[in-house]
Amino acid sequence: MLIRILGAAAGGGFPQWNCSCRNCADVRAGKPGFRARTQCSLAVSANGSDWVLLNTAPDLRQQINETPELGARADGGLRNSPVKAAVLTGGDVDFIAGLLNLRELQPFSVYGSARVLATLADNSVFNVLDSSVVPRRELPLGTATPIEGGGRDTGLVVEAFAVPGKIALYLESGASSDNYGSREGDAIGLKVSAPASGKSFFYVPGCAVVDPELAARLKGAALVFFDGTLYTDEEMIRQGLMQKTGQRMGHISISGPEGSIDALAPLGVKRKIYVHINNSNPVLDENSPERRATEAAGWEVGLDGMEIRL
Repeated sequence: MLIRILGAAAGGGFPQWNCSCRNCADVRAGKPGFRARTQCSLAVSANGSDWVLLNTAPDLRQQINETPELGARADGGLRNSPVKAAVLTGGDVDFIAGLLNLRELQPFSVYGSARVLATLADNSVFNVLDSSVVPRRELPLGTATPIEGGGRDTGLVVEAFAVPGKIALYLESGASSDNYGSREGDAIGLKVSAPASGKSFFYVPGCAVVDPELAARLKGAALVFFDGTLYTDEEMIRQGLMQKTGQRMGHISISGPEGSIDALAPLGVKRKIYVHINNSNPVLDENSPERRATEAAGWEVGLDGMEIRL
């Protein structure tokens, strides 16, 4: 199984278009130790020819153009694509907006929870993807679902499971609610398997806390891509970027006694990679003490173009 990180940044990318925080200023200036990243998405293939996208970032067109394996093939006819399906883990803009790049009557399938599919159905702009060409298929929680698209079995099976999280910001029903309108299926993680090889990995780009159920799922995993949005819960407040904590946004922090480093430390995960990294996060500075602490704890910081083979 071949996995490529198409984008490792959180919403807005790195640098963010309208941000002059220290990190964004330094990456624009070309300071050593800073590398730009597009918004969070993975591509995975069981056979090297048929590909499945895990989330579709607004930067998807750029990501496809920078990944030759995902481009149209010269011997494939006037219109063709190796992208056979897209699996969505939530309704956030940075997870679904890239679908609009995939119009042009190209056959593939879209998989998502009932809540995410309802979000697409409620917004008529997504009708540019003709449902007779691009079917929308529910990804039921707790069920191993073979992923098909474009008339092909991709050789991949995905099991979706609910994780602690939050509904997308633009869908919040109101701040008076304790959970802002969130329900099961707003944030999901994925176990992606290739039955032919027996290999599997986990993709959890948005998560508020590692609860006992999630810890049990991840225990002993060969590979986990995990939410690396913030290093500390209040970093965006301290930097003057936003008056919201990570918990308010539905994201666990990397550091601290409640953070993901400590939460996954006893689970025996063989390889751990952070994705969905916000522009405020000091781990984006390869020379920072936070980056050294993260790597010393056995984690990698995801980068666009990173390739992993299982």
